[in-house]
Amino acid sequence: MQSSKRAQASEHVPTQSPAASDPADLEKRTADGAPEAREVGGAGEVTVVDPAMVKRAVSAAALGNAMEWFDFGVYSYLAVTLGHVFFPSGNPTAQLLSTFGAFAAAFLVRPIGGMVFGPLGDRIGRQKVLAITMIMMAAGTFAIGLIPSYAAIGVWAPILLLVARLVQGFSTGGEYGGASTFIAEYAPDKRRGFLGSWLEFGTLAGYVGGAGLVAVMTALLTTDDLHSWGWRLPFLIAGPMGIIGLYLRMRLEETPAFTQLEKEARAKEKARREAEKRIGLGEMVFGQWRAMLLCVGLVLVFNVTDYMLLSYMPSYLTSELKYDEAHSLRVVLAVMVLMMCVQPFAGRLSDRFGRRPVIAAGCVGFLVLSVPALLLIRQGSLIAIALGMGALGLLLVCFTSSMPSTLPALFPTKVRYGSLSIGFNISVSLFGGTTPLVVTALIGATGDRMTPAYYMMAAAVVGGIAVLLIPESARKPLPGSPPAVETEAEAREMVRGAARGGATATA
Repeated sequence: MQSSKRAQASEHVPTQSPAASDPADLEKRTADGAPEAREVGGAGEVTVVDPAMVKRAVSAAALGNAMEWFDFGVYSYLAVTLGHVFFPSGNPTAQLLSTFGAFAAAFLVRPIGGMVFGPLGDRIGRQKVLAITMIMMAAGTFAIGLIPSYAAIGVWAPILLLVARLVQGFSTGGEYGGASTFIAEYAPDKRRGFLGSWLEFGTLAGYVGGAGLVAVMTALLTTDDLHSWGWRLPFLIAGPMGIIGLYLRMRLEETPAFTQLEKEARAKEKARREAEKRIGLGEMVFGQWRAMLLCVGLVLVFNVTDYMLLSYMPSYLTSELKYDEAHSLRVVLAVMVLMMCVQPFAGRLSDRFGRRPVIAAGCVGFLVLSVPALLLIRQGSLIAIALGMGALGLLLVCFTSSMPSTLPALFPTKVRYGSLSIGFNISVSLFGGTTPLVVTALIGATGDRMTPAYYMMAAAVVGGIAVLLIPESARKPLPGSPPAVETEAEAREMVRGAARGGATATA
């Protein structure tokens, strides 16, 4: 753990402090203002979290997710305009396909980004890598707003757009795994679900902000203004957002779990230390194969339902049900605002009742209610669509509120960032990002407009199997990490409990 001397000597806010094994010694050191790292009855250290640092960690992590999905919302709802600016073929369908082709290219490099940034985060630290991914995400999004049009520089315009998207996708590969790991390793054990839920709150806020900004611009600007300069504004906003996010992340210290791993490594022989610090991809993937498969299954149901509801449903309402595009966007935005309101409360439920019951409730809900909800949506009236979409949105909250705290708990500290980043991005690339394309193709092949419901039900079955096999992690320390509590009193009680347990065992 970080010592208070280091905190006083730096510009950082005070770090989390470990509790000593002897309660009297703990009280003395706490009074002195300089608690040191001590073992707790052979059970490892107890971390007393610093509330200010935890808030900053959550804010910095959530802002990165918000930036990623701000770009997602902007790009999705400006797709027609971007096709006109960068791919002027004269064929609207070809323009749209080219625009979404550049968008999809980012998903192809996400696993590569996870394989690079994940192991790097386990080697040099979470904070450093998250600062790098923040810079790259902001730079990629900001660069899109500066690219000249096809009319100005010809074929270089779509090439530069593709390069910017690849930079975004590559950096995003290290973002979610690192952000969820960062929050999980900072949070006290009994509040990890609540604090982790704010990561997906940032996701929803970013998407609502991006899509809402496009809706306002479309209403206020003429088509010519939107095509000539208006489309650039949302992308240029990423610059200031990136600076704020980078500032927040640079003010954070490394997580206690990673710091403890470094400290243990320094205390061991050099050869063993190097082995721990330089873990290969083989150990991250095949050495954690069971946890990796469970991660892929959980992320599958999480992202298939997420992309189905937030990305595909607007197109489904417009193309399949001939619903007005502006109304489709408003319905989806309203559902996301509803999800944002419920998100923190669902996170608290996962702390109280466990991650498995909350995720299982979501899987059962999608299995039972996907068909009735889609039948409601297909009725076409605003009330029916709102009820169907709202029901699916509330079920999705079961995943968005619990996954940020569930997924990091599948892996030990020394490979957590790397294994989670690899498993998460492989699953997103194969199943989440392809959901709109696959469902559209299945509807075209079968003619069955209930296909989205069947697809969500299949994903719920996979997720249900995974949740049955994962261990419950609520109110428990992360694997390879010491217990984390909120107050010195809790730490003292835990020390006394460990001492009593040790005395009983000796007797």
